[in-house]
Amino acid sequence: MSNIAKKSGQALTYKRRKGFFRTLGGQWQMVLMSVPMLLYVLLFNYGPMWGWITAFQDYKPKLGMWGSKFVGLKNFKWLFGRADFIQSIRNTLAMSVINLVFSTVSAILLAILLNEVRTTAFKRTVQTVTYLPHFLSMVIVVGMAQNIFASNGPINELLLGTKLVKEPVFFLGEGKYFWWLVGVINVWKEVGWGTIIYIAAMTGIDPSLYEAASIDGAGRFARIMHVTLPGIKSTFVILLIMNIGHLMEAGFEMQYLLGSSVVMDWSQTIDIFVLKYGISKQQYGVATAAGMFKSVVAIILLLAANTIAGKLDEATLI
Repeated sequence: MSNIAKKSGQALTYKRRKGFFRTLGGQWQMVLMSVPMLLYVLLFNYGPMWGWITAFQDYKPKLGMWGSKFVGLKNFKWLFGRADFIQSIRNTLAMSVINLVFSTVSAILLAILLNEVRTTAFKRTVQTVTYLPHFLSMVIVVGMAQNIFASNGPINELLLGTKLVKEPVFFLGEGKYFWWLVGVINVWKEVGWGTIIYIAAMTGIDPSLYEAASIDGAGRFARIMHVTLPGIKSTFVILLIMNIGHLMEAGFEMQYLLGSSVVMDWSQTIDIFVLKYGISKQQYGVATAAGMFKSVVAIILLLAANTIAGKLDEATLI
């Protein structure tokens, strides 16, 4: 019986392989079109990973990768003994979580509101206005934010005019405001772009479900809760898994441009730490180790989120 089972298993594996290559041959045009992107990913995403070896070296540009001294885990030990690196991890995770929560909730709410609008012209106008900031340069966005949140800016004038505060709030110079400020700016810039995905998911919901809910006496809010939200659940889970994989990437440009020495303890992310030690101080091994740590943690978070989603019988990325 064991030989029969073994032979049947081998036959099944052979049929699967044959079916795979037959399908691959039948879609050779698609395969050919994917070759440039595959080469791009291999060259620019996987090729640079060869440089991770410098994370275990006292890298010197004059000696090169093969001439530099191998130091093992010394760079990692040095990193985790630095208070500013621990702070950069805290700042990165805090801003990433704030951005994730704010952007997800605001995108879903805006998508639901637009989905309920029946005036096509108004709906398209709002969509256009909300996703246009996505195309603005971060330098422009930060410049606008610095003017808006300045001590004599419109936000402070509004707060003073409504008697909510007695004196201007120094938004840009107090660390306790920095994380939330980044979250608000990120929502304004990206909410329209994120909304497009959820609106696309809502268009795939069967209209008969809304009709059946209306016949059963469900109001607009009940239809949203029992038809719209369950209809975009799989899209939400997939996007959430992908975003969790990016929790170690809170950003670089906004924090670098908006931050200053006054709020450095709150604004420095891992990417800024890598720039500081890799370029300014030329400690290439330390900078590579920090970047490697960020990538490894991101992979672990992605796999963990995907596994948990699978255990809960939700849609998975892998």
